[in-house]
Amino acid sequence: MCGRYATTRSTIQLTEAFHIAADNAEDVKRQDYNVSPQKSAPIVLSALPPDAAKTADAVRQLRMAKWGITPVWMAKAGKTGRPLNNARAETIGEEPTFRRPFEKRRCLVPADGFFEWFPGTDKDGKEYKQPFYFRPTDGDVFAMAGIVEWWHEPDTDEKLWIPTFSIITTAATDDAGKVHDRMPMTVLADRWDAWLDPDLTDAATVRHLMAAPAKGSLDIFPVSRAVSTSKNNGPALIEPIELPA
Repeated sequence: MCGRYATTRSTIQLTEAFHIAADNAEDVKRQDYNVSPQKSAPIVLSALPPDAAKTADAVRQLRMAKWGITPVWMAKAGKTGRPLNNARAETIGEEPTFRRPFEKRRCLVPADGFFEWFPGTDKDGKEYKQPFYFRPTDGDVFAMAGIVEWWHEPDTDEKLWIPTFSIITTAATDDAGKVHDRMPMTVLADRWDAWLDPDLTDAATVRHLMAAPAKGSLDIFPVSRAVSTSKNNGPALIEPIELPA
C-alpha cells in the first residue's frame, strides 16, 4: 500500500513539470511533507474546463483533490463510507469501484517521494515500526499513477462535487521489497498524454502505460518516526537518520 507521501513543489514548479497552462491550475497553498489519507493534495488530470460546453476538448489541469475515493454510487446516494486510498494494479480492471475510473478518469499524483514502514524492536525489546523514505535518485518529480472519482458531500446544499483520488499500487520490487511488499505505480513522462486521455478506454492498453519504479531508481533511507503522526510536518521528516546497530 501507499499510506503517506511528500509533495512540496509549488504551483509554478508543477505546472512547468507537467506542461499545464497557468489558467488551468489551482493554487497549491502549502508544502506538505506528510500527506495522509483524506488530506487535500495536487493531482494532474485531463478534463473539461469549468463552464465549458460538453463538446469542448478536455485540457490538462492541476487540481487540488482529496486522497481517498468514495465510490460514485455512494456519492449519489448521499452515503458515507471508508474512503479507498489505494487500488491494486493486479485487479483494478475488474473491481467494480475502480473499473470505470481506470477506464476514463486517470490522473497523475505528483510526489517528491513516499513512506513505508518496517517492523523493528528497540533496545528494550519493544516492537515499533520504523519509517523509510523512498525518493527518485535523480531528484525529479515522482508521477504516481492514480484514478479519480467525483464526490459530493451529503450535507452540501450547493451539490458541489469535488475530485477524490486513489493511488495505484503493485508488488514492491528491488530493494523496496525489503521494507514493504507494496509500492506505488508510476507513469513516465512520455506516456502522460496517453495516460491522461479520457478517450483511451481500453484497459489492456492502459495497463501497459504504468510501471513500478525501475530497479535502482530510488534512494531508500530511514527517517524520523515523527512522520508516523499525521499532524507532524516539515522538511525534517524526509531527512535521513542513523539507526542503532
